[in-house]
Order: sequence, then structure tokens, then C-alpha cells
Amino acid sequence: MSLVEILLRAILGMVALLGICYILSRKRRSIDWRMVGIGIGLQFILAILILKVPGASEVFDWIADKFVLLLSFSDQGAEFLFGTLITDTNTFGYIFAFRVLPTIVFFSAISAILYYFGILQLVVKGMAWGMIRTMRLSGPESLAAAANVFIGQTEAPLIVKPYLENMSRSEMMCLMTGGMATIAGGVFAAYIGFLGGDSLEMQQYFAKHLLTASIISAPAAIVAAKMLIPETEIKDVEKQLEMAEDPANNLLDAISRGTTDGLKLAVNVGVMLLVFTALVYLVNQGLAGSIGKIGGLNEWVAESTEGRFEGFTFTYVLGLLFAPVAWILGTPSEDILLVGQLLGQKTVINEFFAYAELNTLREAGQAMNPRSLLISTYALCGFANFASIGIQIGGIGAIAPGQRKTLTELGIYALIGGTVASFLTAVIASVLI
Repeated sequence: MSLVEILLRAILGMVALLGICYILSRKRRSIDWRMVGIGIGLQFILAILILKVPGASEVFDWIADKFVLLLSFSDQGAEFLFGTLITDTNTFGYIFAFRVLPTIVFFSAISAILYYFGILQLVVKGMAWGMIRTMRLSGPESLAAAANVFIGQTEAPLIVKPYLENMSRSEMMCLMTGGMATIAGGVFAAYIGFLGGDSLEMQQYFAKHLLTASIISAPAAIVAAKMLIPETEIKDVEKQLEMAEDPANNLLDAISRGTTDGLKLAVNVGVMLLVFTALVYLVNQGLAGSIGKIGGLNEWVAESTEGRFEGFTFTYVLGLLFAPVAWILGTPSEDILLVGQLLGQKTVINEFFAYAELNTLREAGQAMNPRSLLISTYALCGFANFASIGIQIGGIGAIAPGQRKTLTELGIYALIGGTVASFLTAVIASVLI
């Protein structure tokens, strides 16, 4: 692709994604276009700093290296439990349950330690302060938006628990969309090991890009949320920057809590992948064995896609539906069906399944343009899927019962906002990579 085509496609993608938010906005006249411009500008500035500017880029390379180093510590613990299932990849291969899921548990414990010592709070408060000064957000939504970069969509609301009941609809929308548009530290580490495999170089490569995606998706989530549900209440943005206290009694208690939370997440991820992988194969075979047999449709699909799809399957249908989206994100034309399939799986099922499918395609020797691979990495980096609506209603509703009606009303909007935010991030990445 030429530079002109890349830029034109990016502009079209930005306009289309922001246009979706404008069309679906509940109060178009109340949209703060200054905030929208600042948010998009912040995305570009942060992405350029992280990926292109000498000095700043090296700092994030160093951070990515430290994440990869922590992964090696997780492997040591997993090796102690599972032995040669971890080390003998020539015999057993890369076993997801023994290599990826343990990293979720370990990183959850690390996050709990950082929170106990106040390190995570300092970083979150620093980011929140910057959002208040640049985007004029209120204290609670700034804290939640910053926290979502590092912790999950169910843990971030706990940071602002004292303020939840009094949040406006727009603030709740910002909280929910931020949770949809970013990922948690535990699964972030799992994706690094999963996509990078046993290659240290590839782990560092994906670590930097996943870190970039999570950071620059925060302002994108704010932009999408504030366009869909603009703020109409007058807020004192300078106040309310206090975070909820750590419930841990001591360091050992913090580690125990983090480990237990990580175990719950790891088991949840494992069983979801097991069930959804089986269901997708079931639906694939069902469609290929019924509709696909009509008029040689299976053969036509396999031939027209040069063997990338085995027939008229569920994944092929998702590819068709999301192919236009993949195209406006900057995906090279030869890969729009494959990337569209991944985007559809991420939205309908979850991002972990989509990343698993991406890794499966790579391991199967599926030829994919390097641009397509990176655009997919950025676009899939978020919790925006239908299951997350239920997770947020259940999680946030449990600690703020008075907001339950608002949560149910904004669920679909948050899903749309989180999806748009991740796609905006992918568009920016498509220009810079």
C-alpha cells in the first residue's frame, strides 16, 4: 500500500467511526468537539511518543522488556508445577493451559503487590491528573479511565467506589466504555506469551504494541463515551481524586487476594475458550454440512479465498460481515476477510478467543501481511463484547445498586463505544506502523 492510500484510508476510518458515535449520540448538540479533538490528538501524540520518538520509545521498550522478564518468572513457577509440559515444547508443543493461564494468576498477584505499596495508585493518579487538565473530565471518571489501562473492568470501578452512586449518566458511560476498550494486566501478560510463543524477540515485539494499544485506547474510550452520552451536568472537575483504600491487611494478604482473583480469572478464561471453541467448530460444521453443500458453495468459498476458509462456515460469515470494517481500519485487501473474521469473533465471543484464532492462523502457516497482523493486534485489544455487558451490570451493580438501571440502559452503548475506541486505536496504528 502507498503512503497516500494509507493516509486516505485512515482519514476515512476516523470519519466513519466518529460518525457512528455522532449518529447514535443521545444529545448531539451537547457534544464537546474541543474534547473530541484533544482526545484524538492525545492518541496520536502518545502513539508517536511510544513508537517513534527516540528516548520515549526506548523507555517503553524497557517496560516491555520487564514484562517479558516477568513472564519468564511465571514460567519458572509453572515449570515447578507441570515439569516437562512447560519445557519440552518439541514433544508436547505450546500447551495453552500450562503456559498462558499461569501468567494470569502471577500477574494478578503482582498487580495486588503494586497496589498494596501504592505504586499503582501513583501511576493512575498521574494519568488521571493529566486527563483532568487536558480533557476536563471529573475526578472519578479520570481515575477510572486511568485505572482501566492497568486493571480489569470489574476491578477499576472499585477504585472509585465512594463516588459510584452519585455519578452522572455520562460519567457512568465513561467508566463502562473505558472498561470495554482496554484490557487487564493479567490477560495483557497472557497475550504477550501467547502471541510471542517461545521467541523472546516476538514477546518483546507484542509486549510493546499491546502496551501501546492499551494506553492510547484510554483517550479514545473517553471520546467515544462523551460523544454517545455527552455530559450535561455541571461538575467540579478539580475535586474527587481520592482512590478507594486497599482492603488487604498486609502484604501476604494482598498476595493471597491477588492470587485468588487471578485464579478465578484464569479458570474463567480457560473454560470460556474450551466451550466457545467447541461451539464455533459445531456451528462451522453445521453450516458447512447444510447450506455449504447447496450448489457447491463450500468449494466456491474455498476456491475464492485460496483455501483460507474451508467452506461456508460461521467464521466465513463473520469475515464477510466485518470485512468492510477491516478495510477502513487499513487492512490490506488480501486479508480483509481474515481480519474481519477476527473482529467478528472478538465482538460476538471475546478477545481471548479472537487472539487464540489469530495465533492458530499463524501456526497453521496462514500467510498474513505484517500490517494485517499488527492492525489485528491493536483492534482486538479490548473487552468490548456482549458478555462484558453482563459482567459490568453484575459487577458494578453489586457495589452501586442505585446505578443498576443506568447500567442496563447503557450496556449496548458502552459496547459500541468500546468497540469504536479499539478500532480508532487500530486506525492510528495503521498510519504509524
